[in-house]
Amino acid sequence: MRSETATEPQGRLLRAWQLAVLRFAVTLDDDDRMHVLAVAGEVDRLSGASEDSFHFFRRTTAEMCQAIAGQDAHGETVIQRFLAQLDNPRLRRAFEAAITKDRTPPKIVTSRLKPGNDLWRGLPSRRTGT
Repeated sequence: MRSETATEPQGRLLRAWQLAVLRFAVTLDDDDRMHVLAVAGEVDRLSGASEDSFHFFRRTTAEMCQAIAGQDAHGETVIQRFLAQLDNPRLRRAFEAAITKDRTPPKIVTSRLKPGNDLWRGLPSRRTGT
């Protein structure tokens, strides 16, 4: 139980980092880029990395931001590697939707949209046969 307690803050911080990356993917705003880099620095600090050591999350975040913004020739590879590491299917789908070039709704959403007004179809009528 002690090991679960020790990794709980790391898990929450990792989730915060993933959500910050998603937010940047949606907004492409420089403030969100700076926020995700700050969260990455916190994850690296929490993992015990010293100032002069290799900073995995900072480096990965910089690569992700460049790939999302379309400033990296190998951006698709970086993004696919990030997607493969996401364990939450809803977060993965949200990220995929955020980085699509044409911003069309994913197939799962478009299959739910129905043309016409079929709201009451299939329900019994209120008319009583008196």
